[in-house]
Amino acid sequence: MATAEIESILDLNTLEQYCSAIGAGTLLKSVVLFEQLMPEYVGNLVNAKEAQDKDTLCSEAHKFKGAAGSVGLKRIQQFAQLLQHGEDAAWANEHDTWLQAIVDNASQDLAELKQYLESKV
Repeated sequence: MATAEIESILDLNTLEQYCSAIGAGTLLKSVVLFEQLMPEYVGNLVNAKEAQDKDTLCSEAHKFKGAAGSVGLKRIQQFAQLLQHGEDAAWANEHDTWLQAIVDNASQDLAELKQYLESKV
């Protein structure tokens, strides 16, 4: 994958800092934990949307944003960042698109992250 594409998916600066500080192997353990929790995170977002529960959707997006950011998943973190701000003018028209982007990209982005870290171990 081209570097520019990787940079749109992963926060390479943060990942390099983490790898320097704690090592790629240790970070990979955190990523595996995130991988186990991700279906629940995404499921909570989808369930809140289906229930038309905006407050819960925004709250769950905030949690997911922090979790995704903590392991360097830039693209899905950015969509969660948008999704958490229900007061934003664009939210009403765009939140379905942002949620779908998370659903569509989360697994592949996670796979790219794991591959990136495994190459550093």
